[in-house]
Amino acid sequence: MSAADRYETQGDLVLVLNCGSSSVKFALFDAGRTPLPREPVWNGKVQGIGRDPTTVGETGVAPVPVELDPDRPYHAALALIRERVVARLAGRRLAAVAHRVVHGGSKYFEAVRVDAGVLADLERYVPLAPLHQPFALEAIEALLESRPVLPQVACFDTAFHHTLPKVEQMLALPYAAWERGLRRYGFHGLSYEYLATALAERHGAIAEGRVVAAHLGSGASLCALQARRSVATTMGFSALDGLMMGTRCGALDPGAVIYLMQIEKLDLDQVAHVLYHESGLLGVSGVSADPPALFPLESRDDAVGERVRAALALYVRRIVREIGALVAVLGGVDLIAFSAGIGEHSAEIRRRVCRDLAWLGIELDEDANARDATTISTAASRVRVAVEPTNEEWIAARQALGVLAAAAQAGGMPR
Repeated sequence: MSAADRYETQGDLVLVLNCGSSSVKFALFDAGRTPLPREPVWNGKVQGIGRDPTTVGETGVAPVPVELDPDRPYHAALALIRERVVARLAGRRLAAVAHRVVHGGSKYFEAVRVDAGVLADLERYVPLAPLHQPFALEAIEALLESRPVLPQVACFDTAFHHTLPKVEQMLALPYAAWERGLRRYGFHGLSYEYLATALAERHGAIAEGRVVAAHLGSGASLCALQARRSVATTMGFSALDGLMMGTRCGALDPGAVIYLMQIEKLDLDQVAHVLYHESGLLGVSGVSADPPALFPLESRDDAVGERVRAALALYVRRIVREIGALVAVLGGVDLIAFSAGIGEHSAEIRRRVCRDLAWLGIELDEDANARDATTISTAASRVRVAVEPTNEEWIAARQALGVLAAAAQAGGMPR
């Protein structure tokens, strides 16, 4: 059945917005069908916001350039999406807007309808996720002004990790820091919540055991799951911790930050820019934040080739090292699952990681890996290795409907 056919069915729709610093992903889900379909009836992305060119792409349509107000490009992008959503509604009702909000802090452990008070709370966490938090909140604020009655639901990337034991949450700082809320929160929770569901459906009982899920995209993290619950993860207090990423450093000796400030005289904003925007694959290679763009340069016999080889080796080493740490926490591993843009589509990164984890008894099926198959290990492998596309938007839509249902049952939200 085509997206258009699904769109014509009766029932309300839920809009999901996933806002980043230069892009907004959007998706409409048919809330009138039970269970909620995992495929949206329509989706797309505005990217390159604040740059030239800015493009918009929708279901079945190649991205095309668009002109946005240069003084308020982000607001203009949101207005463009609202116009196109209204056109797609065709008389149907928008039941809610679900927003991926990266940080819920120590207060929000499940999706919540946003009002002015909640919005003010969430603004306090902007310094902990500066690449995403302010832009999600900007979208929420704009809709609160223009459509105050329309339910908006914040769906938190930190919420899935609420099950972390205290020993995994604590930082080795004075205890007063813990009491002030300085702790390891964990991120990519919408992705891991989806994987906890999808892996169990696809792999059965093995997914209930000791699982390491690898969300490898421009941002990257690992999550150790047991009984489909988060028990350890690599990202911590902020989205800088853990794995080396596209432009973010990952785990870093705090002494290096002190050195940059004391000896090299970088101020706080400059250090933050280096750690968030100039580090990771881009910083080490000097070429790109994307592994597929780096592979062709590895064979070069010059300084560029040397830096690219160093960047890719460090990227893989960090993944392998952190998987080893999570396996130790779990006391072994039954299933390793790759997800997100790089995890789902880079057979070469998966091959290198599995090569360096052969001591676990992993045997990779090279043909299955090349095809991005759902299982890429051989039948003889002591650890199953999987590729599972993530679906954060569906999780957000489902959470928003849960908030609506709970409020309607309590008589607290008009239907």
